[in-house]
Amino acid sequence: MIYTLTTNPAIDMNCYSSSNELFKVNRTTNLSYSPNGKGVNVSLVLNHYFIESKAIGFFGGFTGKYIVEELNKRNISTIPFWIEENTRINVFITVKDNKELKYVNKGPFVPEEKQKDLLEYLSLNLKEDDYLIISGSLPQSIKQEYYDQILNICLEKDVKVILDISSKKLKELLKYKPLLIKPNDDEVKEIFEISLNNEDDIKNALKYINTLGARNILLTLGENGMYFYNGKKMYYCNAPKINLLSSACAGDASLAAFLSEWLFEGNVEKALKKASATGANVAESSALGDLKKVLKYMEKIDVKEVM
Repeated sequence: MIYTLTTNPAIDMNCYSSSNELFKVNRTTNLSYSPNGKGVNVSLVLNHYFIESKAIGFFGGFTGKYIVEELNKRNISTIPFWIEENTRINVFITVKDNKELKYVNKGPFVPEEKQKDLLEYLSLNLKEDDYLIISGSLPQSIKQEYYDQILNICLEKDVKVILDISSKKLKELLKYKPLLIKPNDDEVKEIFEISLNNEDDIKNALKYINTLGARNILLTLGENGMYFYNGKKMYYCNAPKINLLSSACAGDASLAAFLSEWLFEGNVEKALKKASATGANVAESSALGDLKKVLKYMEKIDVKEVM
């Protein structure tokens, strides 16, 4: 079974505005609300590709209820741990010339008792060869050591872990030898203190990160494509040209699309094409969009072995 864990889910509010003036009323159009949070997005896209998963997370108030109800409507199993404070709402506004404003909130308080309840659930229910995808940020009330508690449970039970977190803690967590991590170029610079200026930089960075414990690495570079390294071979995949609307969910969608092929078929080239096409289709859409152009984009994408 695939489980996704989102400790800090959100409702995303996406809209467009033709103006961005201070102290004036700026009208918006194309308003949409969607259940969100990085692990939630992974479950949604896996579901689109007919892959079952269970979404675990902390949810609170009318906003948390909305997310759980929307996931259930789409036949995605949820395992909610209910808290008192409302789940956060994030706001993404695309203004003229396709410039994007992102307003991301810190998230609610999660009591220590609820944190322990989630750990107990993982300890009792995760089984050998399950997958746990840990995505997104921790609420400010949860200490970074919480990741260690989760990964120790996974290590004990031989659960395969996939990490998509932007915390500097990621470097330390590689000692647990996660199956896959999915950083972007900014995260490589922030977490591993490596600037990626050319392909040689990328090759050296991925080899270094692999030596730290990451068994497989999917590096996303937005419009510049993505790289994948498994400790033996390295691949590059380009990205189709699109008109960017919102990049908010593109990385999560790319990860889910990659996993929908790679975990089951092991075809790296097809997985990369599907990941790149899915991420591009999402980036030109509001929220996750309808993913109707993925097959069309896959025909235009090339994958090459670079090492």
